[in-house]
Amino acid sequence: MSAIDDLPPLRDVLAAHELNAKKALGQNFLLDLNLTQKIARNAGSLEGAHVIEVGPGPGGLTRAILSLGAARLTVIERDERCLPALREIGERYPGRLEIIEGDALKVDFATLAGDAPVKIIANLPYNVGTQLLVNWLLPGSWPPYWQSLTLMFQKEVAQRIVAGPGDGHYGRLGVLAGWRTEARIAFDVPPQAFTPPPKVTSSVVHLTPREAPLAVAAEALERVTQAAFGQRRKMLRQSVKSLGGEALLERAGIDPTRRAETLSVAEFCALANAIG
Repeated sequence: MSAIDDLPPLRDVLAAHELNAKKALGQNFLLDLNLTQKIARNAGSLEGAHVIEVGPGPGGLTRAILSLGAARLTVIERDERCLPALREIGERYPGRLEIIEGDALKVDFATLAGDAPVKIIANLPYNVGTQLLVNWLLPGSWPPYWQSLTLMFQKEVAQRIVAGPGDGHYGRLGVLAGWRTEARIAFDVPPQAFTPPPKVTSSVVHLTPREAPLAVAAEALERVTQAAFGQRRKMLRQSVKSLGGEALLERAGIDPTRRAETLSVAEFCALANAIG
């Protein structure tokens, strides 16, 4: 019996189903159920909530979410080897767990969420985590269909998400996350917490949507940040030359000799709005 429910310890689950983490799927399994509960608690109260989890693997975080009272949990798993272990969890929590086999990058999360806001909680596979975050940050309408995001990334990626101007980690992710959300690093997770241990430390990031982010077209903001940070060592008049160069910067009221890492989110929005 485990520390949080009457299901077997996760090491026994891995052995029973002959599960080994696949590098090609970006898998690193978390086996400490106290740690998975700590991750889930950072999403706030889950009592009665609808939660979506991506990449549950053998179900460590899944069990934590359900043990904390989520009324409904939808998990998306592309590795069919993990499905039997997840079904066993579903039998322990009848009517509360929905399992979707498939690629999370191809899932329509807004449709999955339905009418009520959801909380997304995930130990994201390393190879798709950043793209999933960008997709969640850039839905067409705002506020979004999600109430919060509680996600685990490599620490370096987490630092990029929460970074602001002047920070060496500041870049496209920091601008997009800072534009539409309040983001913070909740805590770090050492490599030895995983099976197999990755080569890097991981971090849990919690994001909540801003009610009224600055008005700007997401596509234009992406174009500006991609150009500006694509040549971050150069002055803006050179890095955004393909978008209008000095004329664009003049319309936005920004000194052309500045560099991308010095611009605030508001200034990036002004630059995006100045694109013809």
